[in-house]
Amino acid sequence: MYSLLAAETGWIIGYTIGIVVVLVVVALVVPILLLANRIGKQALDIDAALGEAVVHTDSLKGLATTIDSADRITAGLARGRARLGG
Repeated sequence: MYSLLAAETGWIIGYTIGIVVVLVVVALVVPILLLANRIGKQALDIDAALGEAVVHTDSLKGLATTIDSADRITAGLARGRARLGG
C-alpha cells in the first residue's frame, strides 16, 4: 500500500510540475506574440510611409540632369559675360 501512495504522490508532483512549466511557458510566449503582432502592424504603417516617400521623391531622379543643365547654362552665361568684357 505504501508504494501505491508513493506512486500517486509521484503522479501528483509530476502533474503539478508539468502544469507549472506550461504556465511559465505561456507567461513567456504570450507577451512575445503580442509584441510580434504590434511590430507587424507597425511594419505595415512603415511600408505605407515608405511607399509615399517613393512617390514624393520620384522626381528627384531627374535632379542630376537639371544640375548638369544649370551648370551648362551658367557656364555659357559666364563665357558671354567674359566676351562682353564683364
